[in-house]
Amino acid sequence: MNANPILLQKKYSRVIECFARNQDISLDAALAFFYHSGLYQLVRDGVSDMHCMSDEYLAKELEQEYQEKH
Repeated sequence: MNANPILLQKKYSRVIECFARNQDISLDAALAFFYHSGLYQLVRDGVSDMHCMSDEYLAKELEQEYQEKH
């Protein structure tokens, strides 16, 4: 299932803000990491309805990916 592109953009911004706050990194760094992450690809492509997950859940998933790469 594909989500409305405008709603997805808002979802992305909330997830990025939460991720940046939790990792204590700049919004620019969080944004760059998000758009190069596997999580972004899953949400963008509508895999497993990831866009339906909570912002906090997606931020935690992004944090795990960040920890693995850093």
